[in-house]
Amino acid sequence: MATMIEENGPSTHEQPGGSSSSQARQNLEGLLNKNMRIRMTDGRTLVGLFLCTDRDCNVILGSAQEFLKSSDTFSQGEPRVLGLAMIPGHHVVSIEVEADSLEDTQGFGDNH
Repeated sequence: MATMIEENGPSTHEQPGGSSSSQARQNLEGLLNKNMRIRMTDGRTLVGLFLCTDRDCNVILGSAQEFLKSSDTFSQGEPRVLGLAMIPGHHVVSIEVEADSLEDTQGFGDNH
């Protein structure tokens, strides 16, 4: 039995092959409170702590900073502090977890 969150609240359903979705959920939960870099369709980049996501792939970042697209790839200028930010899923181009943030996670992807 797997617990799923639906629009009307949590419910319990039998899921055939639920192990792959539970593994994906565990991997996603392992990224909580890690620093992420999200590139958006308009060229902006947001960097902040991954706090949550939803079924529409909207992402909430905490302590977020915005970097504007620059013509010079080496200079991104001064970041603008946003604080708590919601990025609509349809504006996300790519998501990267910063390497120093992953070093804190021992055995990410392992079943230990």
